[in-house]
Amino acid sequence: QVQLVESGGGLVQAGGSLRLSCAASGSIFSISDMVWYRQAPGKQRELVAIIRNGGSTHYADAVKGRFTISRDNAKNTVYLQMNSLKPEDTGVYVCNIDIRRPGNPVDYSYWGQGTQVTVSS
Repeated sequence: QVQLVESGGGLVQAGGSLRLSCAASGSIFSISDMVWYRQAPGKQRELVAIIRNGGSTHYADAVKGRFTISRDNAKNTVYLQMNSLKPEDTGVYVCNIDIRRPGNPVDYSYWGQGTQVTVSS
């Protein structure tokens, strides 16, 4: 079994910072892409940032220059450092990690439970 556990959400004033973490545990052979999504009330889920196995990153235009995604492969953990937060960043942030389990030839996509981020104006 594989589990993803998220932490770091909360309530912050506009202009503040938060750091989200998502740790994978269990039977893991390798990890490829690690992604953060968010879903605001009444809106569709959107990709926030992705970091690939080689370290390359991609950000949604709305968060470029303010958010930084990183990973610690030794800890099977992905982070999202969020600075200069705005009220429109409010939403549930969910991590998504592609994991290959021992003995399996393909990756499977696993999801975290989601963590609430609320930015007050």
